[in-house]
Amino acid sequence: MPDPKSNIKPESNQIALRTQGLSKAWGTFKANTDISLSFTKGSRHALIGPNGAGKTTFINLLTGSIAPSGGQVFLDGQDITSLPQHQRVKRGMTRTFQINTLFAGLTVLESVVLVICERQGNSRVWYKTVSQQTLAIEEAMALLSSLKLEQEAQRLTGSLPYGKQRLVEIALALATQPKVLLLDEPAAGIPSAESAELFEVIAGLPREVTILFIEHDMGLVFQFAERITVLVGGKVLVEGTPTEIASDPRVKEVYLGEAHD
Repeated sequence: MPDPKSNIKPESNQIALRTQGLSKAWGTFKANTDISLSFTKGSRHALIGPNGAGKTTFINLLTGSIAPSGGQVFLDGQDITSLPQHQRVKRGMTRTFQINTLFAGLTVLESVVLVICERQGNSRVWYKTVSQQTLAIEEAMALLSSLKLEQEAQRLTGSLPYGKQRLVEIALALATQPKVLLLDEPAAGIPSAESAELFEVIAGLPREVTILFIEHDMGLVFQFAERITVLVGGKVLVEGTPTEIASDPRVKEVYLGEAHD
């Protein structure tokens, strides 16, 4: 059953993100049905489930890239259900997938500085070059250092290994100063050694940032997540701690015979 915390009122100052009865249907196909979940501030929360469970649809509903058929989304106690994607970013919700492409022709530092300038409303001040944005550069370097990317600062983003590019995506997302960071399969396509390193960096992110992530590697999920929600058929099957999820017979049945999600 869904965790009782999902019934906490949106005005609670402990809840970063909450959904109430969130649903999405295309004709007779119900991708998400009546999902009511709460994500505590600073938590590391995993969303798992078989292929076709509706995980990405749920993330798309949170970010506003698709409109719900029913239900509401609350960010920091405010109803954002009708807000477009860019307004949700300004309110503090960022998804790595929303950074559509890396700036392949710019250095890593230049890329992060530009996002910071956009956040500050300075990106259209054409007469100030990136090198003149001293405070933005200092902030960008501190951010890159926190992600262990400082040595890559002067490299073109397009020249980086794929695992490093995923870290740059996270850097660009963090440059928006999110309250909630949504990661859709951050380790996808990355060798296991690099994915473990990636999640170590993610684990070290500030607790001011609430993290909700989709991940197929159950080893990473159980190592990193503090709470886990399992979706099956577009509905919440169960939510709990990693220990509770690992011992739940319904979850074992869902993953029976599957090495990965």
